[in-house]
Amino acid sequence: MTAYMTGSAGERWMLPSLMAWRLEYTAGVPCDSFWLKSTWDGDNHTRPGEWVRFEGWHEGEQVFAGVVDECEVSLTGDGRVLEVSGRGMAARLLDNEALGQDYLSATQEDILRDHVTPYGIQVAPGAALPPVSRFSVATGSSEWSVIYDFARYHGGVAPRFDRRGQLVLTGWSGGQERVIGDGTAITALTCRDRRYGVLSQVLVRDRWSGRVERVENAAFRQAGGMARRVLTMPGRSNYKAMRYSGKFQLDKSAAGLRRLEVTAAEAFCAWPGDLVRVERTGWDWNGLYRAAGVTVGLDQGGCWSRLELADTDFTV
Repeated sequence: MTAYMTGSAGERWMLPSLMAWRLEYTAGVPCDSFWLKSTWDGDNHTRPGEWVRFEGWHEGEQVFAGVVDECEVSLTGDGRVLEVSGRGMAARLLDNEALGQDYLSATQEDILRDHVTPYGIQVAPGAALPPVSRFSVATGSSEWSVIYDFARYHGGVAPRFDRRGQLVLTGWSGGQERVIGDGTAITALTCRDRRYGVLSQVLVRDRWSGRVERVENAAFRQAGGMARRVLTMPGRSNYKAMRYSGKFQLDKSAAGLRRLEVTAAEAFCAWPGDLVRVERTGWDWNGLYRAAGVTVGLDQGGCWSRLELADTDFTV
């Protein structure tokens, strides 16, 4: 991978050959992140503290775009070594607080104009979220939470950033199906069942009528799960945000119940959202999954990728 750093005035530098690096991609939450390590000699005409942006390129394709959070130059037995770390472009929205306001009718154009465009973020093609009546932005909210509330709870789409740093406001596509079979160079394969955080029942209470909607995860209850949450609908009767849907809360909690973790001895073998078919002899959890998270890196052992696989329709 080749790393390019950009300064506040737009200057662009290519780092020396990287000794080690790690790129972490998510399905939107939490933020993507990166870490780089390279040699750093005395002939460089720039100071790392001036860098604000990072781009990673691999075989002519952009594989990461993000902001620089920390730079460090150390003098070691191997000479001077540079380490740089940061996050994906979602950091721009996470780090900035939104101005509290109420929209009589908020359109996608309104939300992007007020909460995305001012931070130099581009939006990937295809976004078509419906308008939301009486949409409110609470004082103290991050710009990311505004986008998430508008897109996820009202539009049914989980926002995320792609590897080019664009905000994506469309659902997962069928995408390219990756196959992990007996011929794939796998160094680790793990199935993890985690019950903590999974809900067995959600009660949604209307504070005005007193009516209570009860939704259950029958399979989890039969397996001995017992964890209930109670949600109270807000005062405005026309408020129908998805966060107050019992089924949405159940689905979101159940998304992490079972995950497969695959480590392969190659770089960039999948991207978040890709469909991954596992077909390994002697493995009891073969089937079709979706990549919920991907980490790619280079260390002393060479290049590798670690995939976190979830159900194909997992809820973010």
